[in-house]
Amino acid sequence: MKTRIQKIRHKEDEEVIIQCVELSPVIREIYSYALAKGQELTGILDGTLCKIRLEDICYFEAVDEKLFAYTSEHVYDVKMRLYEVESAYKYCHFIRCSKSVVLNLMQLEGISPTLNGRFYAHMKNKEKVVISRQYVKEIRKVMSNEE
Repeated sequence: MKTRIQKIRHKEDEEVIIQCVELSPVIREIYSYALAKGQELTGILDGTLCKIRLEDICYFEAVDEKLFAYTSEHVYDVKMRLYEVESAYKYCHFIRCSKSVVLNLMQLEGISPTLNGRFYAHMKNKEKVVISRQYVKEIRKVMSNEE
């Protein structure tokens, strides 16, 4: 695959163009990465409004009507609903793994089975997140690049 970088004068003219014969899983991954890179959302940490880079988020978790974004270093309160996050960031490799969690596949190191048919997602921030049985098939499909 050839790559090329062309310097331009104005930031508003920046773009990424992908030319391909077919939309393979590798091309989809490159596309998703390019879309997510540089995107930010607002979260609250210790009462302070903060910008969070989307690629830094390991997962989102809904607890008691609140949504939290987990990074390697902090946990932010996010003023969105879990279904909104799932829908808005699906193209950026965020996927539902349980009733209350949407995880970032770009922050996933691996998965391992438990004894009860569930799996653990091993995240880059060293946390383990439970993957419910009903979501295992879809996550395996995405991880093995089958579409």
